[in-house]
Amino acid sequence: MNATLFENARIVDPSRDMDETGSVLVENGRIVASGAGARNQGAPAGCEIVDCNGSLLIPGLVDARVYVGEPGAEHRETIASASQAAAAGGVTSVITMPDTHPAVDDPALVEHVLRTARDTAIVHVYPAASVTKGLEGVEMSEFGLLRDAGAVMFTDGRHTIKSSLVMRRALTYARDFGATIAQETQDDDLASGGVMNEGLFASWLGLPGIPREAETIPLERDLMLARLTGGKYHAAKISTDLSARAIARAKNDGAPVTAGVSINNLALNENDVGAYRTFFKLAPPLRAEDDRRAMIEALNDGTIDIIVSSHDPQNVDTKRLPFADAADGAVGLETLLAVALRLYHSGDVSLLRLIDALSTRPAKLFGLDAGTLAKGVRADITLVSLDEPWLVKENELRSRSKNTCYEGARLQGKVLRTMVAGRTVYR
Repeated sequence: MNATLFENARIVDPSRDMDETGSVLVENGRIVASGAGARNQGAPAGCEIVDCNGSLLIPGLVDARVYVGEPGAEHRETIASASQAAAAGGVTSVITMPDTHPAVDDPALVEHVLRTARDTAIVHVYPAASVTKGLEGVEMSEFGLLRDAGAVMFTDGRHTIKSSLVMRRALTYARDFGATIAQETQDDDLASGGVMNEGLFASWLGLPGIPREAETIPLERDLMLARLTGGKYHAAKISTDLSARAIARAKNDGAPVTAGVSINNLALNENDVGAYRTFFKLAPPLRAEDDRRAMIEALNDGTIDIIVSSHDPQNVDTKRLPFADAADGAVGLETLLAVALRLYHSGDVSLLRLIDALSTRPAKLFGLDAGTLAKGVRADITLVSLDEPWLVKENELRSRSKNTCYEGARLQGKVLRTMVAGRTVYR
């Protein structure tokens, strides 16, 4: 028998609204007891007993927006290296984006991602498939075949679908297949040439800006189409108060919409760009402090459902350039939890809501077997020292790319152990 007993842990499980001291017993890859009364069952013979000394025990994190380079750009990130980074960050399930070469727009490519993950990954990997062929925003992909092959979400990744007719058709098909369309919204014409948030700071730096409306205008269109079709729509990464208010109105109207936010737009603002630091060139761009505070409020009141790392590996060739020429994106799997815990330590967000947004809610939104420590489920578990400080060092990151926003940052909250289906994958 393969058994592990975690005892004397602070168990936070949003799926059961639980925050209590207790034990979790894992046998043969599944949780057989969890909570204050679990220790009373006794430990099976030969069981590994882990005294958590009050450390935090939570469902493994579910990151619903992870870019990888495989296939086509393995020098930036492979599925294997992304899974190593995820495990070190307490992430046990990832949804990979279809922005690869070729794009994941065919059932054979979905199967390729799943097969590669089975052979090389140490966490659960779920592929998202593209809404349109080649991510070109014109011809629809075969939703039914892609879903049957194992796609858990449909998205054109970094690309915003421009055609209202294509988006209407996509949402209609998604409704019929019980699927979700996730979209990053940016009006390319309005944002044309912009490289950071439009405002006074961009003017000081002499950089062209991206107005907040460039995100909200296509978002408002999508929300209206979600109301029209009844198709499930997920705003993948919102960053402005305008967008949060638009989501709140749509939810109040009963539209089947949800929203996510990048951890970077919760923890950083436009001032972090500093002296043209390209690791802070992101999509959506880092916004003003008022917008960052609005994202925290929207997370607390449920307007925003989930937090994502928006893990987007870029190498030296695409980042060590003048700010306007550098690619967008930062790696984030390994720092996702610790950066999110800044919001808990500062008193901005409760621990239960934070873990809900990082684990329970994304699992529920995309139908994954994850996000809970309830009896009988697969044992995907993260053990965290809530107050332990650590320093982010670029050379210690497990990702193949090192473009982190948090190089040299002092974070509080360290992953001690990550378990996937009852097997320890990081310690």
